[in-house]
Amino acid sequence: MRDVLELGIGGGHNASHLKAEFAMTLVDLSAEMLDVSRRLNPACEHVEGDMRSVRLGRTFDAVFVHDAVDYMTSEADLRAAVATAYAHCRPGGSALFAPDTTAETFAAGSDHGGSDAPDGRGARYLEWSWDPHPDDTWTLTAYAFLLRDAAGSVDVVHETHRTGLFGRDVWLRLLAATGFEPDWVTEQTTEDRSPRTLFLGRRPPG
Repeated sequence: MRDVLELGIGGGHNASHLKAEFAMTLVDLSAEMLDVSRRLNPACEHVEGDMRSVRLGRTFDAVFVHDAVDYMTSEADLRAAVATAYAHCRPGGSALFAPDTTAETFAAGSDHGGSDAPDGRGARYLEWSWDPHPDDTWTLTAYAFLLRDAAGSVDVVHETHRTGLFGRDVWLRLLAATGFEPDWVTEQTTEDRSPRTLFLGRRPPG
């Protein structure tokens, strides 16, 4: 079984699928999210830390960073996250970064959905993304949630997230500057959305 480090795990959803094939070490900045993941992935090692600065003192066969990398809103932040991946990647190993969008693929828009539970609980959401300043490196996404409890009472929650947006050339330049051999591929997906651009960094052997 190969050792994989995941940075920015959120609630541990990715690890719940990967842990059957890999020995997962899971890092997140949020203690609350780590608690959620520990309940879902009790056999995995969990570490509280910032993907820009955490150092575990050991290396892994692979490092995986999913959409939490979107919260790197400056080139300096993104460079630091890439450096963390490189520091934890063994010679000959690889790092995979999966941002939701790049400067080439971002499109302003909205989405909505929700579901209901058998006990009467339900949720509906509206997601609205736009780029207020196209000449910088971040965008905004606003979320509105309607949350119904089993007794029928409905609460409203709203929050806005600032997320980073970088072109392929920036990603490849930062990967190479850190020491990785960089590459990128377009995701193959059957979901009803635009495919992501995935960035791969291979640490040279030796």
